[in-house]
Amino acid sequence: MARLLDKYKEQIIPEMMGKFNYRNKLEVPKLIKIVINMGIGKARENKKILDDAIKHLATISGQRPIITKARKAIAGFKTRKGDPIGCKVTLRGKRAYEFLDRLISIVLPRIKDFRGLPTEAFDGRGNYTLGISELAVFPEINIDDIEFVQGMDITVVLSGKSNEQSCESLRLFGVPFRS
Repeated sequence: MARLLDKYKEQIIPEMMGKFNYRNKLEVPKLIKIVINMGIGKARENKKILDDAIKHLATISGQRPIITKARKAIAGFKTRKGDPIGCKVTLRGKRAYEFLDRLISIVLPRIKDFRGLPTEAFDGRGNYTLGISELAVFPEINIDDIEFVQGMDITVVLSGKSNEQSCESLRLFGVPFRS
């Protein structure tokens, strides 16, 4: 079983029930899914960039990403409706807990000049989004294989009803927020 899932069941649920006065353990915010998105604006010009992004995202997440396509034409970005503009992966259940564990314990400490994540990145419904500007911080990725520097957005979707509940839940998971 995932290490973070065990921690959630044994430590986080009782602590959150005490702090927020939940009557039932099912009220405690839990991890629903993690969405990893890579927007690739240059994919229209160079198909290899999209292929590399798909390969790297599959290596990082452990499952095959889907290609996202433009919904409408935007002349300023030189995109047409249906053009491939990125890829994404949705992790649920055990895979989501394992990815969050690797993100907290391995990836975030490898970021240069990392001083913690901002608490302002919650969306008002308890979901948290962070951006990583380079793939090289993931240990699964070989630096020699990276031809194009590519970043990604990681959205952690929790069942919390407010930012405060979700922030406390993530803090108990071990996410390093700035003080």
